[in-house]
Amino acid sequence: MSRAWPLALSLVLAVAAVLWLAPPSQADADGQEAQTLAIIDEILADADLPSAIWGIEVRDARDGRVVLSRNADKNLLPASNLKLFTTAVALDRLGPTFRYTTRLYHFGEVSADGTLRGDLVIRGSGDPTFGSEGHGDPLETWAEALVAAGVRRIDGRIIGDDDAFEDARYGEGWDVTHIATESYAPPAGGLVWGDNLVSIRIEGTSPGQAPRFESDPPGFAAVTGDAVTRSGGGRIDIERTLGTDTFVLRGGVPSNYRGTLRVPVANPTLFAVHAFALRLEEAGIDVSRAVRVDVDDSQQKPSYDGAEPLQAYVSPTLDEIVERINRESDNLYAEQVFRTIGGGDTDTAEDRVQAFVTAAGVDGGDLYLADGSGLSRKDMVTPASLGAVLRAMRAHPASGAFRRSLPEGGGAGSTLRNRLSGVPVRAKTGSLLAVRCLAGYVDGPSGTPYVFVLMANNYTTSGGRIAQAQDDIVRALATGRRVPADEE
Repeated sequence: MSRAWPLALSLVLAVAAVLWLAPPSQADADGQEAQTLAIIDEILADADLPSAIWGIEVRDARDGRVVLSRNADKNLLPASNLKLFTTAVALDRLGPTFRYTTRLYHFGEVSADGTLRGDLVIRGSGDPTFGSEGHGDPLETWAEALVAAGVRRIDGRIIGDDDAFEDARYGEGWDVTHIATESYAPPAGGLVWGDNLVSIRIEGTSPGQAPRFESDPPGFAAVTGDAVTRSGGGRIDIERTLGTDTFVLRGGVPSNYRGTLRVPVANPTLFAVHAFALRLEEAGIDVSRAVRVDVDDSQQKPSYDGAEPLQAYVSPTLDEIVERINRESDNLYAEQVFRTIGGGDTDTAEDRVQAFVTAAGVDGGDLYLADGSGLSRKDMVTPASLGAVLRAMRAHPASGAFRRSLPEGGGAGSTLRNRLSGVPVRAKTGSLLAVRCLAGYVDGPSGTPYVFVLMANNYTTSGGRIAQAQDDIVRALATGRRVPADEE
């Protein structure tokens, strides 16, 4: 038998259902946000947190409402957070589908016996992916194509043309110890091959004897030193005089050691030319009479008017390149793209970044960009300017490409692989000595999308504690509570 409920009870249940289904009120959201801000205050006031200069900006991504601001208008060192400026402006000016093209030209003739006379020219476009790890080797493909066309000997010059860019291989303010030996600081150039890094393979031998050294590609770098093989542990230190490709190895390695050092080359253009000569030789072409030339050392430069290339390599699209820059924090890729947005000129690239920032609502004239990667200690940006770029890119036609390029919390192969796992965050890290930064997007507990910039400079202890505090702030924005790291 059916039974009617009393009208009063029905109304009570109906009201309860409405209250149950209704979204949180603005008052509830405001209360939640106030609680979050109190938690952030506690994190920054922690007595165990090293003293630092903090620059912070958090905004509601939907309307730009300021949620939290500390020193947001002060210039600070951004480290690799600078890559967010470089990649945003590149996507804006060039578009996600932009591709580089590197071309091979021949100016001369090929005789009946297969001798190629005249100039064989690699014309660079600034492409960072040319011969880069993970992208194959176009020089090998080109050498095989020349063999298939009947070429058996090179009797002329192999020229590397790097004039697509100005000859400014390093950013102003780069640490000399970085550019001498560190794999993350190779020189930029209009012609790049193999990440502008030469590999030095080291193999331990018998205790007391010198290890075996081998450079790859062979013949470009000279490796010397007094390193020895030891029965126990050891370490290798590498020295180099700037402007040379002579590397001196000191220290020692265990007898069972097998390892590889990747070190930057001095002249990227001659490095590419040398690699091409090797690939030609490996393909069976005689290069014994070939002269290897940087176009800057040639009295007569090639004229490409009406010339058709023999071969061409087309890069992946810019959105893929940008993803490598931001996910892996690749400095060479960032420097190449930075110069590209300036038409090969770093000063023009800086002007274009400043113009983008100004259009996003913050005076870009106050910024100083000495490079495109953030390796320079002369770079100066404000949290407000970086926040403006992030907000502008959220509504940009290339927003999808930009957001995908940012590491997700715990993202494999990214700079956040060991941080913020399970947190709904997309963010770029940045670190130098006494600099830790984190900036990006995170979704709050009530669905509020936040744009955040967290910059810490001038601390004297390990950066790990600073990074932990930044992660705690992001977790607080995401959850509205203070979440210990072991609860991620």
